[in-house]
Parts: sequence; C-alpha cells; structure tokens
Amino acid sequence: MTVPADEILVAGRWRRGGGAPLECVDPATGEPLAVVHAASARDVDDAAQAAAVPEWAALLPHERARVLMRVGDLIERDADELALLQTRNTGKALRETRALVASAAATFRFYAAALETMETALTPQRGPYLTMSVYEPIGVVGAITPWNSPIASDAQKIAPALAAGNGVLLKPAEATPLVSLALARLVLEAGVPAPLLSVLPGSGSVVGDALVRHPLVGKVAFTGGTSTGRAIGRIAAEKIMPVTMELGGKSPTIVCPDASAEQAVAGILYGIFSSTGQSCIAGSRIFLPAARYDEFRDLLVAGASRLRLGPGVAGDTQVAPLVTFAHRDRVAALVDRAREEGARVLCGGAVPSSAGAYYPPTLLEGLPNTSKTCQEEIFGPVGVLLPYVDEDDLVRQANDSVYGLACGIWTADYRRAWRIARRVEAGTVWINTYKQFSISTPFSGMKESGLGVDKGRDGILGYMRQKSVYWGLDEGPLPWAG
Repeated sequence: MTVPADEILVAGRWRRGGGAPLECVDPATGEPLAVVHAASARDVDDAAQAAAVPEWAALLPHERARVLMRVGDLIERDADELALLQTRNTGKALRETRALVASAAATFRFYAAALETMETALTPQRGPYLTMSVYEPIGVVGAITPWNSPIASDAQKIAPALAAGNGVLLKPAEATPLVSLALARLVLEAGVPAPLLSVLPGSGSVVGDALVRHPLVGKVAFTGGTSTGRAIGRIAAEKIMPVTMELGGKSPTIVCPDASAEQAVAGILYGIFSSTGQSCIAGSRIFLPAARYDEFRDLLVAGASRLRLGPGVAGDTQVAPLVTFAHRDRVAALVDRAREEGARVLCGGAVPSSAGAYYPPTLLEGLPNTSKTCQEEIFGPVGVLLPYVDEDDLVRQANDSVYGLACGIWTADYRRAWRIARRVEAGTVWINTYKQFSISTPFSGMKESGLGVDKGRDGILGYMRQKSVYWGLDEGPLPWAG
C-alpha cells in the first residue's frame, strides 16, 4: 500500500498545503499512517481561480465521456491498493472498501454513458418561433465529502460535475483524506486537464468555509451533518447559489407481523451494524410488532452477539473499528446517556479492551420514540428496539422524526409493503432488503435529511444551468414596433 506523500492537489499541481498538519491514524491500531498539511484559504483561492477550463467544457460530450470511462478503468486497475488504503485510514472492513472502490469505478462509467447519450430538448412550438432547452456548465463547483465512505462519495460528486464540464474543488474530511488524494492522481492520469480538479483537505471551519464563500464557486454539493448543512445553506442563500445536500438520518426499519424472521433479522443486523453503524441511512430505529416483540428481540440480540469484531484488514471481520478514537468515545457517551434516559442494554454497551477504536454492536430497549436516543443520530453501532401496536401507530412513530432519509420494510404482503412505503416520509425505501444502492437510481432525503437529488441520469443536470433559446421564424418584423 502506497501512502500519499504530504501533498495536496491545488489546480492540478501537487504541493504541501498551507494549513496545519493533519495526522492520519489507523483506527484499528492507533498507529499514525501519514501527515498531510491541510489546505489554506489561499490554496482554495488558487484552486478556484484556475478551475474553470473552457477547453474541457467545449469538448463534445463523447470526448469528455471517453476520459471519464478511462478514470473508471484506472480505479479498477488499482482497486486492491485503493481498498486497503481506505481500510487503513477509515477502519472500514476490506469487504466494504472493495465494494466502495467498485462503486466509484461504476459511477465514472455510468456518467460517461449518461453524458454520451444526454439530449437537449426541442420544446413544443407555441408561436412563429422554434424553442429549445439547452444545458451549460456552472463553471466551478465545490464538493464536500464525509469520512465514512470517501472514494464512493467523491466519485458521486466528481464524476457528474466533470461530465457537465465543470471544474471541481473537492474537500474530503480532515481525518480521511488519503484515498481522495489517491483518486485524484488517477483522474489526472486519465487525461482530465490538471487545473480542473483540486483536493483540499482540512477543517470545515477553514477550508469548507473558504470554499463555500468563494465568489467563483457556483454550486456546492455536500454530504455530512445537518448542522453543517444549515450553515452552508445560509451562505448559499446570500450568494443565490444552488446546493445539493445529503444530511443526517435516524431511519426506521420495520418488521411487519408476517415477516420472515430469518430474512428480517439478517437484514436488520446488516442495516445497522455494517459500516460499524457509521452510515447516514443506518436502520437505527427498529420497529417490532408487539405480538412478536420478544421473539424478534431475542433473535436480534443473539445475532448481534455473534457478529465478529476486528480489524478491517481481517477477512472475517463484520464490525470494524470506528473512524477515530474521539468518535468512539462520542458513541460510548451517547450510550451512557441512553442509560440515563432509562434504556436497558441488551448487548454491547461498553468499550472493549482492544487497542483500536472499537465499539461492539449494541441494542437498547425500554425507551420511547420521543427520547433523545431515538431522535438524534448516533452514527455508530447502536440500535433501539421499539414496539408498535398497529399500522397507524407504526407510521406515526416512524414519521415522528426531523429526519426522512431511508426506511426498511420486512413483510410478505406486497399490499402492506406498498401502503407503508408510501406513508413513511423517507427519500429511499427498501422492501425485504436494506442498504442496496444503484448509481442509476436517484437518491434524496426529506425534511432535515437533505435537499436536492444525487445519482441517476439526471444527476448531471444538477451541475448545469438550463438555458432556453428562441429562434424567430417570421420573415417580417415584430408587429408591435409598427
């Protein structure tokens, strides 16, 4: 595994960042991996000044698509190294980072294909003129990505933004910049003009703020916490700038009375404990029918207790360390607060003696849905069991949240599945599965879980401006002038 040198990418040039040093640590061992100097406000300005490249925007769609397809090939070529680098920097299990790297390659290929087949519209004629709707690049866009799945999140913003003809300023999370920097080298190797992409690690308060406020940045795509999203939204409002935001979640996963116990239990355990619960769509509120509550509770506790805790590099690890020791301590503190609220800990609930930033799969019960534990995102391997009486009670509780990102439903009745899926306020609903994704399918959140849409064929349009063109067909002058 090659750890990137202490360099960031500014307008296509590798150089040491002008900000403070960031220490990247392997959360499985606590050992340092690398030091990367953060970007400074000056680095952000240099990147923004150079990022608009008219020659790239002027290329025909199939010419840009060819380069994006090559990025996907290079990611696939270096897949093993990229996956290992991400595992070492984030702690995630190799089985997950391999899937994230494959997702990144597929994202670049998908947007290459979507770009090559994208059409402008000849709109219906309503007078003596021909009308068209065309799309043009914004110019420079900012992309701010989280630490839980860097390479996949990076690709989902970089690929459509480049496809649209823009330059991109990418700010990865300050704790996990290594795989983003490695990805940038492949983007340049594929033939993307150097000034188009900058990778600017650092804190949100310095680098993120400078990026969002920069007058040349015409759009920001952000994935992260809701409080940060609000701050970005306020700046965007002042600039009259579009934003796309994927924010927090407290997603319900629902077991219906007729659900297959085997299928539901396996899906629920995956939905909350894969990625060590560090997922915005984690199924952290687990609704069980009162008539089968004890049965499902016992099965879930037994299943969670069997999950294998270990380093991400181990092939049999199911629950890897959390991303940092500080985040592990935050999760532990929130479980302690749940106890103070009256929660009963069914399994887990204590920091193990292991050297890494581990926290075991934890299930709680005995709390009302109105408790802080059930209302606030924990972002760790902690699920709360909640009983419900009937479908109306279920929907009322499921929707009693400021979030509306995802939902899982386990049932053998397709009518019930459809009915609940339409009643629950969530941008994505899984029925008899969970945490499955397709780059071809739009992804969005409701309420405080987000704004705008990512992914899908129209994902490119979110990084473009729409323009209408009218072609007059009359031979004579407009009659108004007389």
